[in-house]
Amino acid sequence: MAKEDGLKDVDSPIRAIFCLKKNVSTEKFDERHDCFILDFDPFESVDLFNKVSHKDDDGQELSVIGQRGQVACRDYPHSRHLCTKFPFDKTAHEDYCEQCYCYVCDSIAPCKSWKKPEGRHCDATEHDESWKILRIENKPLSRLTTEAVFAAIL
Repeated sequence: MAKEDGLKDVDSPIRAIFCLKKNVSTEKFDERHDCFILDFDPFESVDLFNKVSHKDDDGQELSVIGQRGQVACRDYPHSRHLCTKFPFDKTAHEDYCEQCYCYVCDSIAPCKSWKKPEGRHCDATEHDESWKILRIENKPLSRLTTEAVFAAIL
């Protein structure tokens, strides 16, 4: 049998597979090995200095330095109180992104009652029973169905 590099059988179906954990030059592995796995995205360049050196005053110990793909409460329609671009507990409730909608009206933010003093829909959240009731009342349901829903949550 023929030997390659004096170590492997050329006809052998068994080959070693290497996994590269760090973004190093893959050229030396490409020349010597038929197959290797990249445990990183070689096309992604992350500026770790700017991301890691950013200090927040919120006392959190976790820093996100990268992301891939879609984020539900950022990239898809979501109720204002679930927005990740404008966190509900850290930003003015009147603020909204292009994907926010009114929790009460189920319409694109801002709705007609977004900033009205008698019931600011921008403050609506699913964690408050009064907003839940107002949301149900705004649905196009029959009176009988609405009463049944109220009985279920009360």
